Amino acid sequence: MADTPLGEFELVVLLAVLHLIERRDPAFGSRVLEEIRGRAGRTVARGAVYVTLDRLEGKGLLASRLAGGPASRGGRPRRLYRATARGLAAVKGAVASLARMQRGLEAVLGTQA
Repeated sequence: MADTPLGEFELVVLLAVLHLIERRDPAFGSRVLEEIRGRAGRTVARGAVYVTLDRLEGKGLLASRLAGGPASRGGRPRRLYRATARGLAAVKGAVASLARMQRGLEAVLGTQA
């Protein structure tokens, strides 16, 4: 993780991709957007998700491939994403870092250790 720091939204996007993959759902852009809206309760611009997916792929944290699209899309292909080993390591590192930063603030944050 040290060589690939993640921004907060990058972490959210990577986590959304991982949730989709864990459920065996295809992780394409609009599904990632729905996952973020549903889990994080955030209003997110579609373009922000796609820009972030591209940036994460450029960093080597995601990989993608084109897959056939449904008839409802006129058969246009969709880009499916998966986390790379480096991406998974970056998520683990970011989550561990947040946990370390939170430690000792349970009383302030109203959480339990």
